[in-house]
Amino acid sequence: MKELIAAAKKEPGKIDFASSGNGSAQHLVSELFMYMAGIKLNHVPYKGSGPAQQDLMSGIIKVSFVGTPIAIPHMKSGRLKALGVSTAKRSPEMPEVPTVAEAGVPGYEAIVWIGMLAPAGTPKEIINRMNAEGQKAAKAPDFIKRMTDLGYEIVGGTPEQMAAMIQDEVKRWGPIVKASGAKVD
Repeated sequence: MKELIAAAKKEPGKIDFASSGNGSAQHLVSELFMYMAGIKLNHVPYKGSGPAQQDLMSGIIKVSFVGTPIAIPHMKSGRLKALGVSTAKRSPEMPEVPTVAEAGVPGYEAIVWIGMLAPAGTPKEIINRMNAEGQKAAKAPDFIKRMTDLGYEIVGGTPEQMAAMIQDEVKRWGPIVKASGAKVD
């Protein structure tokens, strides 16, 4: 990580980084990384994560933030080298890999989350039922094992907690999106 940052500071914009497209999670976590590290990398947006990963593994692209479920098998095979994980804590699946914060960008944390949403105006009783069923499914041992094996952390909560988290995320990421000029193609 420190070598990457030093190289990017020496030659701003010369190191390419791949994302699955403009405005994608990969693009935005990379923008946050560049902002916090004080560097500039060259964004190469792909049409999806598959082509981006192929070019990363072949060496055409030198850097990309890749989801844990995708990274783990390629790290084990030696095709990818992890420089850091974007979470606040080290991944249980890759305990030898430091966090980005530990590796040279203090305070960096970027997670991708998945939530269950419903159209605005959905009656509260339906929202509560969907939440209860979702919470029940998330506690199933087979589901927990599969998600944990893939590197996901399961976090449940109430609809109100989800709404507050979304508001916090919009506040946090809004300035990064604006500064990056990211637009969804």
